[in-house]
This record gives sequence, C-alpha cells and structure tokens, in this order.
Amino acid sequence: MNTLSLLRAQARQLDWIGVILALTLTIVIILPLLVVATWAFTEVWRYPSVLPQQFGLRFWHQTLARADVWNALMLSLRLTTTVTLLSALICLPAAYAFARMDFPGRNIFFLSFLASHAFPKFGLLVTIAGIFLQLHLISTFWGVALIQLVGTLMLMIWIPVAAFQNVDRRMEEAARDVGAGPLRVFWSITLPQAAPTIFAAVLLTFVSTFYETEGAWLIGAPQISTMPVLMISFINNQLVVQYGAVLSVMLWVPSFIALMFARRVMSSNAFAKGFGA
Repeated sequence: MNTLSLLRAQARQLDWIGVILALTLTIVIILPLLVVATWAFTEVWRYPSVLPQQFGLRFWHQTLARADVWNALMLSLRLTTTVTLLSALICLPAAYAFARMDFPGRNIFFLSFLASHAFPKFGLLVTIAGIFLQLHLISTFWGVALIQLVGTLMLMIWIPVAAFQNVDRRMEEAARDVGAGPLRVFWSITLPQAAPTIFAAVLLTFVSTFYETEGAWLIGAPQISTMPVLMISFINNQLVVQYGAVLSVMLWVPSFIALMFARRVMSSNAFAKGFGA
C-alpha cells in the first residue's frame, strides 16, 4: 500500500510539473501573440486600462490601402518561391549524393553546410555584402535571393539526407532483382518513401525564407523591401503601434497555412522514419 501511495504521489507531482511547464510555455509564447493580435484590432488603448477602450478595423483599412504593403507582399512571395525552388534544385541532388555516395571530403563538405549557422550571422552577412557590392548585387532582387539561399542550405541538405538514408534498401534491391533500372527504382521506390520528409524540408525552407529579415534588409535596402523589413520599418518609424501589429498578423497567415500542410505530413510514419525515428 505504501508503494502504491508513493507512485500516486509521484504521478501527481509529475502532473503538476507538466501543468507548470504548459503555463510557462503559454505565457512566453502565446501571451505576446495575443497582445499583438489585440493591438491589430484596437483603435483606442490607453494606460492604465488593462483592456482596450475601443475595437475596430480602422487601422486594417489604412494599412491595406497602402501600395507599399501589397508591393512588399508580392515581392516576398516571389522571393520565397524563387529561393525555395532554387534550393530544391541545388540541394536535393546534393542530399542524395551525401546519403548514398562515398567520395573524398564527403564529411567535410557535409559539415560545411553548418557554417552559416555556426558563426554570428550578421558578421557573415556583412562579409557577403562586401562581395555583393563589388558584383553590383546590392539592392537587387537576385542579391536578396542569393543571400536567402545561403540560409536554406542546412534545412534542404540535412533533412533530405536523413530521408534518403532511411529508405528501405530491401525494397530497392527487390525492384532491381525484377529488372527495374536505377531511374525506375528511384521514382517508384526511393522518392515515394523520402517524399514526406522532403516535403517537410521544402515547407520549412519556404516559411523560414518568407520571414528572413537580416539578409533582406542588409542586401536589399532601400529598393528591395520584403514584408518583414516593411514591418520593422513601420515599428521603428511610425508612432502608431497598430500598423506594425496589423502587418504582424498578416505575416502569421503563411505560417498558419504551412502548419496545416505540415500537420498532414507529420502524421505520417514516413516523416518520423526520415529522421531515423
């Protein structure tokens, strides 16, 4: 009986720890988002009132009526789509090579893709900006695309490598035994097994590129202004908090859509298998 009581006490203690962690996570992550969302739909909110005195959509109308907002949104979507496609074309064949082939310097090259995340990012961007200045890529679409492409290398190399490494080799060998060629094996056996994890990598690349700010600001300013850069300029230059809050809420939409797609992918056993789980 004493042992049973002790186990119950430990279970209750673990439950309380979980509750505390959940509340802490809610406060740290959810509360700031709720504050920003509240500001986006607030017209009057003066200290010391805890709640806004007046809600409304006036600042939504004013923000959405600005041409620079729509220009920044279209530019961000063009940039993000371009960078994601280029990253997939460049990185996925490289990921397959790292996963399946053995060549001199393989491990060194593989680890080198962590370089952009192993050092202070802003210092690396300043160095690249100096090179881009000589190449006349500052304040250009392709200059920003290239600097954002650098940030996608780790996601689009490391995750697909795990996917290709965890494909069931027995199925590939069985397909070869019945006469399937290398290309047929890849399209019919290898790619379908790795596809959910590759899709997740593409999705993460798209979202991270859409929200990338430092490179877009340093390389693109002042002619190239993406949505995150425009939001920062609103917050820094406007006395009206609601303008920045409205843009923040607009920036949540791609994340929400990506989350809906990712939920379908992450429910698949193949996604966990791609990471070796």
